[in-house]
Amino acid sequence: MSKLALNGGSPIRSRAFPAWPVFDEAEEQALLEVLRSGKWWLYTMGESVTPDSAGAANSAVVRFQHAFAQAQDSRFGIACSTGTAALEVALKALGVGPGHDVVVPPYTFVATASAPMLIGARSVFCDIEADTWNLDPKRLEEAITPQTRAIVPVHFAGLAADMASILEIANRRGIPVLEDAAHGHGGTWNGRGLGSIGAAGAFSFQASKNMTAGEGGLITTNDPAIAELCDSYIWCGRQFGRPWYEHHRLGWNYRLTEFQAAILSTQLARLEQQGDRRIANGLYLNRELAQIPGLRPLRIPPYATRHAFHIYALRFDEAGFGIDRATFLAAMAAEGIPCSSGYGSPLYRNPMFAGMDYPDNCPVAERVCREALWFEHRLLLGTQADMDDIVRAASRIYECRQELTSVGVTSEGASQ
Repeated sequence: MSKLALNGGSPIRSRAFPAWPVFDEAEEQALLEVLRSGKWWLYTMGESVTPDSAGAANSAVVRFQHAFAQAQDSRFGIACSTGTAALEVALKALGVGPGHDVVVPPYTFVATASAPMLIGARSVFCDIEADTWNLDPKRLEEAITPQTRAIVPVHFAGLAADMASILEIANRRGIPVLEDAAHGHGGTWNGRGLGSIGAAGAFSFQASKNMTAGEGGLITTNDPAIAELCDSYIWCGRQFGRPWYEHHRLGWNYRLTEFQAAILSTQLARLEQQGDRRIANGLYLNRELAQIPGLRPLRIPPYATRHAFHIYALRFDEAGFGIDRATFLAAMAAEGIPCSSGYGSPLYRNPMFAGMDYPDNCPVAERVCREALWFEHRLLLGTQADMDDIVRAASRIYECRQELTSVGVTSEGASQ
């Protein structure tokens, strides 16, 4: 009988990996405190920029946004409804609007490109580095146009982008940088928290993220003027210190609720310990999986001083491994190891961009969409024995790859 579970053998793993989200009585107690307080919503604006002791004492949102900003080495934190909202608001505060261009990578969640478009700007795609999957500074200048008003590098999978090279170009051209740090909770670049390096940063607390309240977002910045504008935009254009029904600019109703902030405060308390576990397991997988032909972990540059490992990602070389990626994924699933291929295409190939002028100038992103393997960050919260199961499954599939090519596994992973 075959050793491979896909061909009838016993799977390497039958028990579940750690579940996500992680929660316990701390979240329950935090929610009950908000519930019983009767204060379910932050009623005073301006606390993001000029917090007073009363506001901080009486609002879970105020406490959380300042604690999170501090954890990411930023002076100001402006909590909002989603990570997409954080991108929209931050871009607007940086002066982006109709007729402007915003440089974004094509290998990222759609919000990175849709946020500029939702405020009337155009997203211009810049290719990524083959070994980090982050925006390639060597391709950046060719993506900049006379209308460019912002550059949005993504710290993909929690791995810091090459901010020194990006900022050198951006500063020379007078263009602000907004860090998309939706994957970057707890991550650092040269020892500095992600989101604190450019003009502003945008975080997400959506259900899959390394910290979550189901949804939520937050903007970080060290600039009080940007913080004040962001605060105004999420408060329907109100101005701190002015009458409640006086609106100074077109804004959104994008506030975070007290319930979400209460959950996120407890999640933040766990972040460092969970991050340490993800890093240890991620580095272990890098060492072990790199020994298997055809599996290529992403490079961690020296400036990426703390990898948040929102995704454990690596490249799959079909020629080197000896089978196609779809077959590998099916075989891993049969062995009890959840793994996916990530984005099926670069953003500009999505139907929402149909009819727009987006030239095919991102060959690395195209290739990565054919090569990528993703493991969810929850797997990295397991033990080293759990990581050994991942390595054993990949090794078994490589050793028995001839079985898979000989039985004719389809692209959907079913035997014919």
